[in-house]
Amino acid sequence: MRLKGKRVALLIEDDYQEMEAWYPTYRLQEEGATVVVVGSGRKSTYHSKLGYSMDADKAADEVKVDDFDAVIVPGGFAPDHMRLCKPMVDLVREAYESGKLIAAICHGGWMLASAGAVHGRKVTGYLPIRDDVENAGGEWVDAEVVCDGNVITSRTPVDLPAFGREIVKYLEPASVSSSV
Repeated sequence: MRLKGKRVALLIEDDYQEMEAWYPTYRLQEEGATVVVVGSGRKSTYHSKLGYSMDADKAADEVKVDDFDAVIVPGGFAPDHMRLCKPMVDLVREAYESGKLIAAICHGGWMLASAGAVHGRKVTGYLPIRDDVENAGGEWVDAEVVCDGNVITSRTPVDLPAFGREIVKYLEPASVSSSV
């Protein structure tokens, strides 16, 4: 229960990649964090690329950055839908600007680019978003996980163990991580 008391927003929209949403959710819950699934608000249940459903706990316009210690953006094509939702983009931007953890995997970097959270940062993601990241001022790195300040990024589902490990490491209190 290394993350007891931590609150994490997991953004969700249709066409999300199943493992990239469910793996971080369960990984953080097993460490004691509260994961709040935040949708765009256009409906309450969102479907993955393969049709698996995930219910949103809240809509983006119902939450504020102060409610969370971190924001996670899963991939698939969901981030392309997310960046059309101003409250979702604003949540990511405000979390980034306030120094809270922003973590994205796969196409999730699209949301970081839209929120201004890649400029001057080293990031990774699914290779087809490289141009978007670079055009937004980020430096592309091909690695399973890239940590640059309060931004953690990974490429694809095979990188989920490293992605989860670094999110937990970032969020755990200093007294816990230094004694492990």
